[in-house]
Amino acid sequence: MKFWSLIWANLTRKKVRLLLTLGSFAVALFLFAFLAVVRDAFNRGGGVAAANRLVVINRVSIIQTIPLSYRDKIRNIPGVENVTHDNWFGAIYQDEKNFFPQFVIDPDSQRQVYSELVVPDDQWNNFLKDRTGAIAGASTVKRFGWKIGDRIPLKTTIYGGGAWEFNLDGVYHGTRPGDDETQLWFQWDYFEERVPDRFKGQVGWYTVKLNTPDDAVRVAKAIDADFANSPYETKTDTESAWAAGWVKQFGNIEFLILSIGSVVFFTLLLVTGNTMAISVRERTGELAILKAIGFKNGSVLFFVLAEALTIALIGGLVGLVLALLAVPLVGQAMSGMLPPMVLSKPMLAEAMGFALLVGACSGLLPGLGAMRLRVVDALRRI
Repeated sequence: MKFWSLIWANLTRKKVRLLLTLGSFAVALFLFAFLAVVRDAFNRGGGVAAANRLVVINRVSIIQTIPLSYRDKIRNIPGVENVTHDNWFGAIYQDEKNFFPQFVIDPDSQRQVYSELVVPDDQWNNFLKDRTGAIAGASTVKRFGWKIGDRIPLKTTIYGGGAWEFNLDGVYHGTRPGDDETQLWFQWDYFEERVPDRFKGQVGWYTVKLNTPDDAVRVAKAIDADFANSPYETKTDTESAWAAGWVKQFGNIEFLILSIGSVVFFTLLLVTGNTMAISVRERTGELAILKAIGFKNGSVLFFVLAEALTIALIGGLVGLVLALLAVPLVGQAMSGMLPPMVLSKPMLAEAMGFALLVGACSGLLPGLGAMRLRVVDALRRI
């Protein structure tokens, strides 16, 4: 730290150039952090999926339904602990921009199958007694400023149209950081009363809870075999495989993010490397004088690397602060369209490591050039 004043003086001699280079790092780190958050959001479905749950859908497509009568047959398969069913509702709240997922649930088995999504007992009991009751996730409740007892109007675009109204009887919370708290649930019986006849007795998919994850393959095969050659054949996957299938519908997100990240890395490396090379070239005489008065080659290399790492550190911190402020806002705007967006501590550490790596690489070549500089040749240029 005794050379800090010298390092800082060299950095600030060209203030405009310093600010532009810091800005490049800040933008790059902001983009890096944001891409990491998006990648994590897409991958988290498989990460939080329970190992002992299966998802059963219509073999043709998830938009095709399955008879409610399959429930008891699935429940009686050895290895099945419980089974619940859901329907996608797809309604609009006030404005089309207010998107969030709504599901028709079986209240008799929902909490047993999705035990990580917790509703206080008193709220759940009120929900069971209320034919038009609803349970909403904590983030959706916060997003719209709802409170328990509110009347929530939804306009469906699928089940014959028309307005549906629900009483908010409870709020659920996830017990894990990646749990989805954006959903709204309401009761199957109310749904059955109001939908057109062609939708009655039809569910969107089943979620099966197993006694042990070791039974997953056997039970999945047994379910599909039971309904083979029927009008409603099924396709059963583990919950993690099912979540991964949803991600694939968006394309190769992993490749896209890695490609953008690589472009960011090399662009930033070129910009910073060029800046450091110009800075070293401008100070050839000064570096020669440092060597002439006794500074060793390693000290000269240290000065150049320290400057590059300082730029990386400051610019990276600015970019990460911007990301910390922006990610919650973007996550709120995208609520329901993507899983919860979380900028975790490991992501911050990875992003800062990326910044320091770029700083070290960009300062290494100019630093080696300065280290190998001969005093006589350098002084001759003055």
